[in-house]
Amino acid sequence: MIDKPAHGRRWVTVLVWVALLPFATWAVLRLLGWDLGLYWIQLVAFTPFAAAVSAVVPVTALVLRRRPALVASALVTTVLTACVLPRALADGNPPAAGRDLRVMAANLAVGAASAPDIVRLVRQLTPDVLTIQELTPSAVTGLRQAGLEDLLPYRTGRPANGPWGSGIYARHPLTAGSVIEHGNFRQAETVVKMPGGPEVYIASVHPCAPRYAYKVPCWSQGLRALPPATPRGTVRVLAGDFNATLDHGALRRLLATGYRDAADVTGRGLSPTWPAKGWKPVPGVTLDHILTDPRVAVRDYSTHLVPKTDHRAVFAHLTLP
Repeated sequence: MIDKPAHGRRWVTVLVWVALLPFATWAVLRLLGWDLGLYWIQLVAFTPFAAAVSAVVPVTALVLRRRPALVASALVTTVLTACVLPRALADGNPPAAGRDLRVMAANLAVGAASAPDIVRLVRQLTPDVLTIQELTPSAVTGLRQAGLEDLLPYRTGRPANGPWGSGIYARHPLTAGSVIEHGNFRQAETVVKMPGGPEVYIASVHPCAPRYAYKVPCWSQGLRALPPATPRGTVRVLAGDFNATLDHGALRRLLATGYRDAADVTGRGLSPTWPAKGWKPVPGVTLDHILTDPRVAVRDYSTHLVPKTDHRAVFAHLTLP
């Protein structure tokens, strides 16, 4: 004769382990840093939410007194939390004592963003450099008419009638560089000469979005093509829509060369930038970043809502070596 209460308890135990399995798999893949195909690349961006939801499993195991499941699930939640929590904690800065550099990046949603609002934000934040993604020829005209070139008179880049264009506006003279191009996505490069300060390499980052399987190669190639950080030579700053979060292996490998994420350094690494208003159509994630080389101090970081674009603009106040 079957002991029904015992049989039911076994099923409850099985269900707890089944609930744990996806979070355990998530934690392992996240630690390994493998960007395994389209669906995982899209899913891993939501690791902060997975970390929060995973806590339900150890709580359930505790209430049900399933000790092995409690230990295993607590370990998984701890791993996921350890991947995410440091972004909410401010880091220290190198002893940079040079000139200040203020950097802003904005994705214009194929030129649809409000040019007057972009210029209003530039007046408010007074960036020395503005990197723009999804810059179209009509957006260039709209920004000029709104007065952007009165504030940031130097420009380089390659606009396009689509999401592929990018540009860089600067307060000080710049040297136009090449364009990093993969899958038609153009990431503008330049070197800005800061008065009384060093030359600064700037990239307007925008690899193609991994929305479809055939876009994954150009996404990974676009990130791999970005220059590594260096402790010597020209100071480097990468700013824009990376189409990646700090949970993507491709971005973490770039950071491992020495870059520091301005949001992460200031303890604001969980501030979402896409979708701009959050939770429509998905929970907000941090796709837009400002990365600095290890010699640069990050004094402040913020995100800003811009009408008619699905990305928040990002801003960082830096101090150069």
